[in-house]
Amino acid sequence: MKHVMVASDFISSDTRKLLSSVYWDGNKHKELICNHPFVGALVLREEHWPGGHSGRRGLAGMHPLALLGCLVALSHCALASKVCPRPPEVLFATINVDKKVYEVGEEVEYTCRPGFMPNSGQRKYTCLPTGKWAFNTLLCLPKRCPPPPPLKNGKMDFEEFQYQSTVTFSCDPGYNLVGSRTSQCMADGKWTGTFPQCQLVTCPTPIGIENGFIEFAVRRTYHYNESVSFGCQPGYVMEGSKHSRCENTGNWSTKPACRAPCKIPVKKAVVLYNGEKKRVQNDLKDGILHGETVSFFCKNKEKSCAYTVDVACVDGNFTLPACFKERGFFSTLVKKDPSDMKACEDEA
Repeated sequence: MKHVMVASDFISSDTRKLLSSVYWDGNKHKELICNHPFVGALVLREEHWPGGHSGRRGLAGMHPLALLGCLVALSHCALASKVCPRPPEVLFATINVDKKVYEVGEEVEYTCRPGFMPNSGQRKYTCLPTGKWAFNTLLCLPKRCPPPPPLKNGKMDFEEFQYQSTVTFSCDPGYNLVGSRTSQCMADGKWTGTFPQCQLVTCPTPIGIENGFIEFAVRRTYHYNESVSFGCQPGYVMEGSKHSRCENTGNWSTKPACRAPCKIPVKKAVVLYNGEKKRVQNDLKDGILHGETVSFFCKNKEKSCAYTVDVACVDGNFTLPACFKERGFFSTLVKKDPSDMKACEDEA
C-alpha cells in the first residue's frame, strides 16, 4: 500500500498538490520514491527518518540533508509535469516541428527562409523543465549581393544590396543603355541578368531634304549633340528649324521642309498684296511665296459695292475664291473694275 508523506504543519497547500507522485514503498524497502525524466528515480530510505515515516514526528525528525533531498525531489517531480507552449516566432524563419504544446526535453530547430541567413544566434532550443524556452537570440537577416561594378559613363540608383533589392541603371547624356535597365538581388545572393553598358551615341550621315540642301555636309559619323544646317532652293520657303541635331536616340531631330511658291492662276486682275493694289499680270507674274496672302476684290451687285477675300499660298497650292470673276477684254471697257468700287461696309 502506498502511503503519501504529508504533514500539514510543515507543507503548504501548494506543495501538498505536488506530492501525488511521491510515495512510500511500504511493501518492500520503505523508501520515498520520485521518478524524474532527467535525474532518474530519487530515493529517500526510511533510515533517513529517525522517527519513522508517519505524522509530525517523521518529518520533524529528519536529518537536514535528508529534508533538503526530499524538497529537491518534490520540486523535480513537480517540474516533470510541465509542458512548453509554441516557441516564439522568428521573422523570416520556420521551425521543424510546429505544434501547440511541447514536452519537457523536446527540441525544435529554426531554419531561415530562402533569401535570408541566420546571425550568430542559436538555432536549436529545448523545452526546459520550467515549462519555458530559453531566450531566443536568432535573427534571420536578408542575404546580401555583391555591389555591381561601376557603370562607366552612367550611374546606378539603389537603396540596399540585399535580397529583393533592385538597382536601376541609367547613362549620361550622349550614351545609350545597352542591356537591362534594372537588376534584382535574388535568394542565392546573385543579381539577375547581366549588367548593362553605356554606349556612345552616334548618328549616320544626314540625308538632304526635297527642294533644299545641306550646308557644308561632311560624310562622316556624327556624335551626340552635333548638328547640321539646311538651306532651300531660290523661291522656296523653309518651314521649321534650319538646324537638325544628333539626338540621344541616335537619330536626327526633325529636319526642315522647303515649301514651294504659288502662281496666281489668272491672266489679269487687281489684287491687294502687302496692303497695296497690284496687277497680277505685271507685279505678281512670278507668283507669291509660301505663306504669303493676296486679297481678291469681289462685287456685290445688289449693293453696288466690293469686298475682299484673302487667299494664301500653301506649298504651291493656290485656290481662287468662288466670288472672283476674271474680267474679259470687253467687260474692262464697259464695266467698272471691282477694285475701283466703294467698299461694302458689312461684307467680310
